[in-house]
Amino acid sequence: MATKRNLTLTLKIWRQKNSKTKGKFETYKVSDISTDASFLEMLDILNEKLIENNQEPVAFDHDCREGICGMCSLYINGRAHGPDTGITTCQLHMRMFKDNETIVIEPWRSIAFPVIKDLITDRSAFDRIMAAGGFISVNTSGSTLDANAVAVPKADADKAMDAAACISCGACVACCPNGAAMLFVGAKVSHFALLPQGRVEAKRRVLNMVKAMDEEGFGNCSVIGACEVECPKHISLDNIARMNREYISSWIDKE
Repeated sequence: MATKRNLTLTLKIWRQKNSKTKGKFETYKVSDISTDASFLEMLDILNEKLIENNQEPVAFDHDCREGICGMCSLYINGRAHGPDTGITTCQLHMRMFKDNETIVIEPWRSIAFPVIKDLITDRSAFDRIMAAGGFISVNTSGSTLDANAVAVPKADADKAMDAAACISCGACVACCPNGAAMLFVGAKVSHFALLPQGRVEAKRRVLNMVKAMDEEGFGNCSVIGACEVECPKHISLDNIARMNREYISSWIDKE
């Protein structure tokens, strides 16, 4: 078992008032940081210190702090969610860092994710993509079928569940040199494409979601694979391939 210890750290944090102003890195020192603390708890400690000194606290996004919501979008030492795999920032613990280490903390970098303030970015582009087709239409008048009334092969159900694990955090976009959102859109398209309930609107869905993705300014996928590596939920590149097949098939039928 690792011995609990305290760290002294130098933090280089991106500070930016809003999307229309230029930002810059500012340096802060923190000490007595427990290796058992989470990364967000370390930022809480920094902000308490800044407030005590009548300084503006660092704005960063968070919600559940349980690795579910995908809000804690930080780029840490050149990696989305920091130096670990299969986790969100709130699941990153300070034992991953060394005493007297310098930690560089930035927001997601993407044209489609403008900075709101400091480390918070506007990821509503994902919401608009979902609104374009990330749903199924169900007639709710009268009695409806039970969810298990339509048989789904286990292999398809497992793949659909794996795709549905996407928490829309945006790490795939942040770590992609092209700023592509293909893993996110691929996961959302695959989730429905694999289930019979989603096949009714499958062709319209993929065309509309890809169109919305392009309109938001995301880059093109060149299959570098960084998105799969940095995804906290291990969403597979297979979902991009499936989306491409769905798109080509739908486009041919449309023509």
